[in-house]
Amino acid sequence: MIVIRPAKPEDAAAIAAIYAPYVLSGTVSFENDAPDARAMRARIAASKGLYPWLVATSGEGDDSGVVAYAYATRFRDRPAYRYVVETSIYVSGSVQGQGVGRLLYEALIDTLRAQGFTQAIGVLSLPNDGSISLHEAVGFRRAGVYREIGYKQGRWIDVGFWQCSLNDSVTPPTEPRPFTETGVVRL
Repeated sequence: MIVIRPAKPEDAAAIAAIYAPYVLSGTVSFENDAPDARAMRARIAASKGLYPWLVATSGEGDDSGVVAYAYATRFRDRPAYRYVVETSIYVSGSVQGQGVGRLLYEALIDTLRAQGFTQAIGVLSLPNDGSISLHEAVGFRRAGVYREIGYKQGRWIDVGFWQCSLNDSVTPPTEPRPFTETGVVRL
């Protein structure tokens, strides 16, 4: 049974372990060094209760392990962008292709909608058919591609932007609610 819940500081080591292969052996992440548990705890804390960090676990209780995580962050620093988030998801190789990523990403999107954000942006290194399929399955649509803007593992990499409309853009906009108020939402 897969359980989706907010990430806790004590999940940081498991999150770092899931992320490390993406950093070290591929071009999905543009980081060169895999962050450790301390760095992941700091990233979770940097959300300051506004942006959700979610984990999927293999069950309930102390014996369950984190098998995937997804989160949202600020899209850009300028105040006009505060209604938009950038999203990311990483799934352990042990459960890829079993629907865990989709369940988790749907929960993240539902949560962001409940918070009142208007758009979610997924940033994908290309080619990346699996990630494209996942993003499009939960409502993202291709918004554009920047050609050859990342250099890793001896080659230039294109970056694609996928966009998901979360809520109508009303005037004046309503400030998004903190994740600490909404918690995980599943519609």
